Amino acid sequence: MKDLLSVQDYLFSITDVGDWEGEEELVCERLNELIHHAWERLPDDLGCDQIDSIITGIWEHLRGDLALIDAELDELLDWVEHYIDSAQDEQM
Repeated sequence: MKDLLSVQDYLFSITDVGDWEGEEELVCERLNELIHHAWERLPDDLGCDQIDSIITGIWEHLRGDLALIDAELDELLDWVEHYIDSAQDEQM
């Protein structure tokens, strides 16, 4: 059901991420990269509610986490992959 949603609806702007002590642009870019990566990995036939839950869950889990600034992008992308796999297993 991914074709009924748009990844653009989930992307962040700098004002959306809140105060990161001058690192708001980096946090915003990282979050958007993670969301795009997740979007590509989600199956096309996954339900809209499941997609919404997984994509919004990325921010819920990483909000305020310094890993968004300190971790390498590859580490964050790996985390997203594991998060998606885990979320899909839980929803089954």
